[in-house]
Amino acid sequence: MTTLRQFRMDDLLKFNNINLDVLTETYNGSFYMAYLSRWPESFLVAESPNKDLMGYVLGKAEGEDNLWHGHVSAVTVAPMYRRLGLAKTLMQYFEDVSIHTYNAYFVDLFVRASNHLAISMYNKFGYVTYRRVLGYYSGELPEDALDMRKALPRDTNEDSMVPLDHPVRPEDLEW
Repeated sequence: MTTLRQFRMDDLLKFNNINLDVLTETYNGSFYMAYLSRWPESFLVAESPNKDLMGYVLGKAEGEDNLWHGHVSAVTVAPMYRRLGLAKTLMQYFEDVSIHTYNAYFVDLFVRASNHLAISMYNKFGYVTYRRVLGYYSGELPEDALDMRKALPRDTNEDSMVPLDHPVRPEDLEW
């Protein structure tokens, strides 16, 4: 049976099986520790019965006024545990934290525009493309990101999900 629990410091030594995937954004240790210290309720792991880490969600709260929202910095599942519904479970957990702890208007996330599988999955979870962010992902071949959003109960008119009619640049992002 899968156990969901908060991320612990020693998990940094256990999650290579999750992070060593070309579509998973991997950060340095201090990034993960900063999230753990500031938003511990938003850093959750799925653990297998033999104590292997199966996946995690890493999020935070940010914004102001009606742009106050939960932001998913990473959600990923190890290849051997995919197609079991773990991503949906992890996202639902974070959405619940965003509703009940942060009282947020919406949840957002960024995804590579070429990652059609993830985009399709997020669409099934109720997320829509709010805007395209030109050149968001740097590297040898810079790539655009899609900023995807899902309205939460506080956004009664779902204003946060009305798509922009033009792309933006990373420097135009609010935070």
